[in-house]
Amino acid sequence: QVQLVESGGGLVQTGGSLRLSCKSSGRTFSRNPMGWFRQAPGKEREFVAALSWNEFNVKYVDSVKGRFTISRDNAKNTVYLQMNSLKPEDTAVYYCAARAVITNLPPIHPDEYDYWGQGTQVTVSS
Repeated sequence: QVQLVESGGGLVQTGGSLRLSCKSSGRTFSRNPMGWFRQAPGKEREFVAALSWNEFNVKYVDSVKGRFTISRDNAKNTVYLQMNSLKPEDTAVYYCAARAVITNLPPIHPDEYDYWGQGTQVTVSS
């Protein structure tokens, strides 16, 4: 059974940092794109960041550029999201996702991902 398990969320003050982790099990995604999405209450799921298996192709939503960094450790089957200079508008449930198709182009649309974690809550207080 394929599982993606996120961790690292929590409550942080404005300007603080958090590092999210997403560990996969049940199959390897070492050659697959991985991404992070978020969903705030009453809003649609939003793309945050994604990267190719070799980290050569990386994408971010404009609102997090310069503050968030996505990375991966294929040997550990884990993808990370380092979040710095957090703002209240970053508050959301954060999900990691994996695409089943092997491609060097990380998608930004949630419909292009096949596996999802259960999410981890990030709350940024003002």
